[in-house]
Amino acid sequence: MSRCIICFTDILPEVSWINFFKPPKEEKMCGRCIGRLEKIEIPGCPKCYRIDAQGVCFDCRRWEEVHEFADVLERNVSLYHYNDFAREIVARWKYRGDFILIEAFAEALQTKHNEQFLSREADYVAIPLSKERLKERGFNQSEALISLLGIQAVDFFKRKGSEKQSKRGRRGRMGAENPFLLVKDRVARPVVLVDDIYTTGSTVRNLAVLLKRAGCPSVSSLTLFR
Repeated sequence: MSRCIICFTDILPEVSWINFFKPPKEEKMCGRCIGRLEKIEIPGCPKCYRIDAQGVCFDCRRWEEVHEFADVLERNVSLYHYNDFAREIVARWKYRGDFILIEAFAEALQTKHNEQFLSREADYVAIPLSKERLKERGFNQSEALISLLGIQAVDFFKRKGSEKQSKRGRRGRMGAENPFLLVKDRVARPVVLVDDIYTTGSTVRNLAVLLKRAGCPSVSSLTLFR
């Protein structure tokens, strides 16, 4: 018997004639916690996975209208809606040091990745943290998610400053100066940016602009929450 790494409840394995003679699968989350996550089955916006849109959403259209590349981010793919339960989990692993919680999403992340990205050759790039933020947290959540996929993250960027994007409002994020620097002169392969949360898309799109300027043929993102 295992325990849910989110709420510590005992997880009773389901036994049927199909799995009776097989070793029990080790579950990371209990049924109650899984039920509190809102899986995105059919996104409203096909570009960013926003659930309350019908077609390409306002934020995506606005980005494409004001930036130099007409299609800077090919698409974002997310697993879950960023509801109150998701916020609680993210706060625990990012700000309270409960790093092991990220392992609860390994299987779902691998499944979504294999469905959406496995057929494409690409470099997987983590969102860079400032030195101060990395020291404060002790880990980079983007690199941790890429490692769950069994892939080695590629280091393409560094951050100019230490300000948190979460401290900005929606308008501030959309209109802010690009806080990243690309450390490569040319990028010849497609890139998949991996992060925990897609909010306005400013982070991945700022990175995508730099990649496209360097010749990257395609930029997509894979995020846990939207």
